[in-house]
Amino acid sequence: MTSNDPSGKQREVAARPSFNTGRAVAMLAAFCSSAGYAAETYTIDPRHTFPLFEVSHYGFSTQRGRFERTRGKITIDVESRTGSIDVEIDAASISMGIDAWNKQMRSEAYFNTEAFPVITFRSNRLVFDGGRLTGAEGDFTLLGVTRLLNLTVANFNCGANPISKQPQCGAEASTRLKRSDFGMTHALPGISDEVRILVGIEATKD
Repeated sequence: MTSNDPSGKQREVAARPSFNTGRAVAMLAAFCSSAGYAAETYTIDPRHTFPLFEVSHYGFSTQRGRFERTRGKITIDVESRTGSIDVEIDAASISMGIDAWNKQMRSEAYFNTEAFPVITFRSNRLVFDGGRLTGAEGDFTLLGVTRLLNLTVANFNCGANPISKQPQCGAEASTRLKRSDFGMTHALPGISDEVRILVGIEATKD
């Protein structure tokens, strides 16, 4: 562009670079796209994911049970050390090894599965040590009561399944809780208040 100086002669004036809104938006979109690309979502494999629990039975033995049906999604971004877990357990799928015992555990005295058919764990606060998942802090809901629960994660590993050739991840999660915190008080203290939970998990990449 030009302007007149005091002598009346025209002189060139350098044009100032303008802010290109379209270019900025495009760059931001590209950045977000590349940043999100590292996040991977996995579907829990119900054939290889079984939550187990242990309780003391009147101090004489440790009794164990497990749930046969679990579903959910796990999202992990190892680079940014973020992710989420969304798991649902079919409470009525509890298995103690004996039909009569299963029926008792489904009753109102324990899991009350007719009124509360689903047990859930949801977290968006994952803990990493370098590139390895080591824990998760989230909301655990049992019998309609939700409380904060911390999981310890061990043996986290990802790779190609040697049989299906599909990418998958696996781990072992564990924690302890008091069942009375969720309103399950039947047979206390003979059957222990403290419950140890162990979960072997495998999940396949979507």
